[in-house]
This record gives sequence, C-alpha cells and structure tokens, in this order.
Amino acid sequence: MSAITISNYNSSRFILTGFPGLEVDYLWLSIPFSSIYAMIFLGNCLVLHVIRTEPSLHEPMFYFLAMLALTDLCMGVSTMYTVVGILWGFIQEISLDACIAQSYFIHGLSFMESSVLLAMAFDRYIAICHPLHYSSILTNDKIMKIGVAILCRSTLLIPPVIIRLKFLNYCHPHILSHSFCLHQDLIRMACSDIRFNSVYGLALVISNLLLDAVLILVSYVRILHAVLAIASQEERIKSLQTCVSHICAVSVFYIPIIGLTMVHRFGKHLSPLVHVFMGNIYILFPPLMNPIIYSIKTQQIRRRVQRLFYLKEMC
Repeated sequence: MSAITISNYNSSRFILTGFPGLEVDYLWLSIPFSSIYAMIFLGNCLVLHVIRTEPSLHEPMFYFLAMLALTDLCMGVSTMYTVVGILWGFIQEISLDACIAQSYFIHGLSFMESSVLLAMAFDRYIAICHPLHYSSILTNDKIMKIGVAILCRSTLLIPPVIIRLKFLNYCHPHILSHSFCLHQDLIRMACSDIRFNSVYGLALVISNLLLDAVLILVSYVRILHAVLAIASQEERIKSLQTCVSHICAVSVFYIPIIGLTMVHRFGKHLSPLVHVFMGNIYILFPPLMNPIIYSIKTQQIRRRVQRLFYLKEMC
C-alpha cells in the first residue's frame, strides 16, 4: 500500500480520479474537454439570450427551456474546476467540504433538470390535449409557481443526506471514482453507519428521478392517445413534431443516468476507465446536447439564432 494511500486514511482530502492509464495524454485530452465546456457555456448562454431578447419566445414552453438552459449552465460551472483542473494539472485532490458542496450541486442540479423535463412534458400535454385552455392554465403566475416548486424540490430535500457526509468517518482509501464528487462515492469510503444515507438517498432517487420518468411516460401516453384521435394525418405529424425536441432532451438525460447506474451496479469487473468515461458522459452530455437539440429542432429558436448570426456578419 502506498504512502499516499496510508496518509489519506485520516485526511480530510480526497484524491480525484482523472483517466487511469492516460496520464501522459492529459494535455491532449484537455483540448476536447475544454472545448466541450466552452460549447456548454456558449450554447446555453445563447439559448438564454435568444429567449430573453425575442418577445415572440416569451411563452410557457420557452420559459421552461430557459430553466433547462440555466440548469445545464450551472452543471457545467459546478464540475469544470475539477474535471478540467485535473487535465491541466492544477489539482489532484479536493477537501471534504469542497467535495460535499460539489456533490450537493451535482445531485441537486440533476434533480432540477429532471423536474424541468417533467414540467416541459406537462406543457406539451396541455398544449396538445387541452389546446383551448393552454393560455388559461399555464399563465405567467403558474409558471413562476412551478419554477419555485422545482427550486424548492431540488434544493431542500437533499441537505439531510448531504450534511450527514460531514460527520461520517472515512477510513477507507480516499480515492474517488471520478474527477468530481458524488454522494455514492463518499459513502463507499465511510466506515460509519451509512444506513440513513443509503435509505434516504434511494428514497430521493425514487421520489425524484424515477417518479419524474414515470410521469413523463404517462404524459406521452396521453399525448399519443390524443394525437391518434386527430383525423388529419398532417395535423397528427405537426402535433408530434412539437414534442421531438423534448423527447430528445429526455433521452440525453435519462440514458446516461441508466448507463452509469448499470456500470456502478454490474460493472465492477470493468476497467476504471469505463467508469470515468460514463461519469463524464452523465455530467457533460445533457448540457452539451440540449442547446444543439433545441437550436436544430425548434423552429423559433433556430430562426432567431440564424438571424442573430446574420446580423453579426452584416456588422
């Protein structure tokens, strides 16, 4: 056992895992990862700017899209320092307090993104199944209340399980599985009683991610039922096209979560590199892809972005 590992048993610092076996290529790896973070920031800021400056986009669907872009932007901010810092050689370890704070933001923002996707599914359900009552149901006041509920749900339920991490004893080697901190990583290194963290954490996942996924699925079953009842095939296709962007966003959020869960649960024999890559896909893929999806698939966003770049070229 190395001296570093022994000294870390009783230390309050944790070693971050970059890309095992690829240490000599960190400088080259930093280029695509830095580019990905730059695209996350530019893409989501562009979506927010377009929605803010275009009066025709001041509608419920785009307010929820702005919430999604802001959540993705915050996810990028919360992980960039450790992910890029390892590749650039700035950091190799993180303090317990910083690790707990980062895990709070990562899990909180994941729950927030799930909640926003559920709100967007509700928006599509009302728009397609109850089009005549859409404007009266999703008023600005209702959207504000939904936004506050999403914020409270994502931030107030997590502290009990996150705060308790501060009071656990960590007697196993302080080596994290990823280049960022996750709750399940920290309790894996604890030698204290972790039953509360395990049970409460599972309850959070079921009441947030799993429940949201089920409700999103139910909403689309209802939407599909309503669309199939439309006589005109052209109208059916037009109605379904308004849901394509949201379905893609749901897919890029839940598929990496399922993949990472499967790797953690059944992939203990796999190379650590697989765990690291799956972790980075879980963190980076949704914030990277959502602005691209909505810029391509949503006609109003696409036209406004094209007009914005056209005006810059003219100048």
